Amino acid sequence: MSSAHWKRWLGPANRCLVPFTSFAEYDTIDGKKVPVWFAADESRPLMCFAGIWTNWTSVRKAKEGEITADVFGFLTCAPNAEVARVHPKAMPVILTTQEQFDVWMTGDWDKASKLQRPLPDGSLTIVATGEKEDQLRGS
Repeated sequence: MSSAHWKRWLGPANRCLVPFTSFAEYDTIDGKKVPVWFAADESRPLMCFAGIWTNWTSVRKAKEGEITADVFGFLTCAPNAEVARVHPKAMPVILTTQEQFDVWMTGDWDKASKLQRPLPDGSLTIVATGEKEDQLRGS
């Protein structure tokens, strides 16, 4: 994490795991922005983004006035080969093992910061292109 702005939230008390089975980056195809979906493989196993969270007080809507909300974001890093073809600037920091989850959630920053790296090339697969079509279970 190179920005001083985020330093106050880098301790274990403000870290979180953001679970996902696939994520999208936008590519330009035939002049249109189209989501390209990435996952570990076609079965879309659970992985987590390395996230940070905090309470944030602000006015989001004038009618609502000042509110305090729980907000989160996730860390990014240089992209691996698969993501770089679509988004050459960055990709989310992805954690895939219980050991990585534990280090992220409880480790000191020297140890946890080493997780801010791209997944190895070949670790992600494009599983879909276009708008999300997954159906909600039980609907």
